[in-house]
Amino acid sequence: MLFGIEWDTSSAWAFAWSILPILLRGMVVTLQATVVGFVLAAILGLLLAMLKASRCRAIAWPARAITEFLRDTPLLAQLFFLYYVLPEYGIVLPAFLTGALALGLQYSAYTSEVYRAGIESVSRGQYEAARALDLSAGRIFSAIVLPQAIPRIIPALGNYLVSIMKDVPVLSVVSVLEMLNVARIIGDRTFDYLIPLSMVGGLYLIMTLVASAGVRWLDARLPKQGVPLK
Repeated sequence: MLFGIEWDTSSAWAFAWSILPILLRGMVVTLQATVVGFVLAAILGLLLAMLKASRCRAIAWPARAITEFLRDTPLLAQLFFLYYVLPEYGIVLPAFLTGALALGLQYSAYTSEVYRAGIESVSRGQYEAARALDLSAGRIFSAIVLPQAIPRIIPALGNYLVSIMKDVPVLSVVSVLEMLNVARIIGDRTFDYLIPLSMVGGLYLIMTLVASAGVRWLDARLPKQGVPLK
């Protein structure tokens, strides 16, 4: 008996094992949305960081405005806009892709600031030495700046990877069958929410611990020192 409620341990374990494969399929969707959203956030964040660093105000100011808009508006509002407004203009995307795009756009604003901090951490002497070797701006950025900036920001990017993973349940509002949505459906049909939701909490804990360990492993093995100029 738990909190005055009769608890049949054997039937609880049987129920848990019976729904585990369904939850694992939902977990795959969660992981897929996390990966796609993070890749989009990493790419778009780098693009925004580069645009904001431009000396041309006509380029830098709009990029900063976009960053502020994405960062200061709710993820749910952005998701609803993509899912309900874009089809009115002939742009119809699958629910999963719409959700992953919303995650990528939202977190690109945060990753752009991470990239900016990493880029600014590269000493000015590196730029001056590269210019003295007559390297082009593109070559300096791709071969000198980024190889030094990226290793320094891996922990911060890893934090946003975990945050994206924990925000994936928001996609349930557009009918994406991610793990938490699957657990809710199971609860609706069986009138038992404790077991599926507890299992989802445990699976999320495992995923975030694994992701955090992976980020720490990568951070420990990437060189932080400057790169040789060639």
